Amino acid sequence: MNRGVKPKSNQLRVGRLTKAHGLKGALKVELYTDDPAHRFTPGAVFTLQVPTGSKWHGKTIELAELRWYNGHAVAFLKGVEDRNEAETLVKAILWIDADEAPDNDEPDAWYDHQLAGLRVMRDGVEVGTIARIEHMPAQDLLIVKAASGEVMVPFVSAIVPEVNVEQGFIVVTPPMGLFEDLAEIAAEEASAAEVSADDASEKPVSAEEAAAETSKDDASDGTESSATPAE
Repeated sequence: MNRGVKPKSNQLRVGRLTKAHGLKGALKVELYTDDPAHRFTPGAVFTLQVPTGSKWHGKTIELAELRWYNGHAVAFLKGVEDRNEAETLVKAILWIDADEAPDNDEPDAWYDHQLAGLRVMRDGVEVGTIARIEHMPAQDLLIVKAASGEVMVPFVSAIVPEVNVEQGFIVVTPPMGLFEDLAEIAAEEASAAEVSADDASEKPVSAEEAAAETSKDDASDGTESSATPAE
């Protein structure tokens, strides 16, 4: 199960637009809320989380109607009149102001500022701290600052089974090698840097310098002349 991260202190993530439906601009919605009747009412305004290159970046959109087809939620959005326009919104994540949500909604979701700085524990040992959160279309990623670099940890309950904001830590059960591979890479880079430094300290000698050194050595190795004392 994906865990939720709220990008702003006053917003909740409530859904993601997954694919265009029909020819009139409708889109199927993956719901991130157990209470769509309160979230997806006509006139509800959503903040769109999309790539910076999207024409929808920084914009909001208003819901005209939410319908159900074969058990799937389908949203009709104001200003989206055809399938081509709907395609531009695929993978967009929908956020809504927390003021419009009950206080007990989404107990398994946190704000960015609540997670940043938390200690990351693995098997009872601290392996790093949360540096920041990256919001991706499929899931959120915790960027963990470890001793050997940054590690991207998927923010899902299978890998992050416990979040304890009050005590200031999270527990991770990452796949084998996630942190170990990073440590090995860091060690290899450090070793390569040392070799490079050693090579740089051995200054190459030019042909002219070698010839000059040889000439100097020959001069210093010459035999001393003997003189016969005058009688």
